[in-house]
Amino acid sequence: MTEGAAVERDPGLQPERTRLAWRRTTLSGTACAVLAVKTALHGGPSPAGLVACTLCCALWLGLLHLAHRRIRTLTATDTPSALSRGHATAAVLCTVALAVCGAALVF
Repeated sequence: MTEGAAVERDPGLQPERTRLAWRRTTLSGTACAVLAVKTALHGGPSPAGLVACTLCCALWLGLLHLAHRRIRTLTATDTPSALSRGHATAAVLCTVALAVCGAALVF
């Protein structure tokens, strides 16, 4: 190899592993949202429970949207672009807020 030769990046299975990680994240978010709905409606619906349930469902839908966009980006090209800072921040905020809402319903 010469000094000036460009080295091509071989992504290997990294995009596939990343896609599967996004799928696992959405699966855990789905489980959290379902448990939140079950907890909120257990013993009859209350206004606070319905608000928390609605918030959990909205956060879950936001997480699904973000994950779908990223998975689509990963499968669109052979060399996907890096995850943007805004996209990563939104995914983290949705995940943490969903966990907090789920925990608030339990306690």
